[in-house]
Amino acid sequence: MIFHGSRLFPVTCLALLFAGAALPARAQTPPTGAAAASLPIDDGLNLRFANGIAAIAEEKIITVDDIRREISPLLPQLQRDSHNEREFNEKLQQLQDSILQDLIDKVLIVKEFYKDEKRKVPASYIDNAISETIATQFDGDRSKFLAYLRSRGISQKDYRKETEEDMIYGYMRQQQRKSASTVSPVRIQTFYEENKDRFYQEDAVHLRLIQFTRAPEDTDETLRTKANDLIAQLKAGASFTDLARLYSQDSRRNKGGDWGWQHKSDLRKEFSETLFTLEKGQHTAPILMPEGVFVLFVEDRKRAGIQTLDEVRDQIERMLQQQSARQAQDRWLERLRRNGYVKHF
Repeated sequence: MIFHGSRLFPVTCLALLFAGAALPARAQTPPTGAAAASLPIDDGLNLRFANGIAAIAEEKIITVDDIRREISPLLPQLQRDSHNEREFNEKLQQLQDSILQDLIDKVLIVKEFYKDEKRKVPASYIDNAISETIATQFDGDRSKFLAYLRSRGISQKDYRKETEEDMIYGYMRQQQRKSASTVSPVRIQTFYEENKDRFYQEDAVHLRLIQFTRAPEDTDETLRTKANDLIAQLKAGASFTDLARLYSQDSRRNKGGDWGWQHKSDLRKEFSETLFTLEKGQHTAPILMPEGVFVLFVEDRKRAGIQTLDEVRDQIERMLQQQSARQAQDRWLERLRRNGYVKHF
């Protein structure tokens, strides 16, 4: 090597009903039976919500079990990210609060959706979503799916309602993000002028390479001969990309030896010292190493300095779109919360 250590159910069709909008999907394997009963968060949640009710949003009761079901698949990662019990408990508290707020927001968002009486989710869409869930989360076994419903104490009708609300929730949030997708050229220009230092880049090359791996019988001289024959073909007009596909023994052979854009600090000193003296279209002399011989080629070159606006325009636009989407969604949710009925316990 040359480098330094180198519960929304899936549904795709609701968008067809509403002007082609795409829906995000969040697949989750629900805990069942003993697994659900043994979650280590039982005591903490029950102490905080002694009556089993966490909140009421509009006419819907949000229970401890609702929160537990959402937290369950996230616990392993939470444990891995925590250095001690205190940090775990703090993160768990934050996660509980966040999930509770999301469940409340879901109720308010569904209510907002149905303010327009013309809106509805066709039964076939819900059927398809449930069928996909059974196939992907219950191995296509309907008996396992029914056992899961029994473990939660809900009917198939209740589950259909949950699925419908999940689809609505994803659709409505996606619509809000889309509403903030337009960023004016003036705003992009202003952001660039005010944040130029953020777009400094190191000296970089678009690197291609050809490697002849050292075999037990190879000497430095035999490796150098192979590399010199290669360089003779390059001087005769052969394409470096074609020769890499033909001769190179590195992992990017099928890509014409293409290692993409690399900074000087990404590469071993033996390579960077020579490579970064070259211009676009030039190649190195053979570089002998214990593992073989290398010829490096500069496909393109970027000098250290502030990138131009044209180079970073798309990056800035994506950044501002995400920022606008977050702000628009926050304002929308704040309005729904302000106008809705919510009681915490």
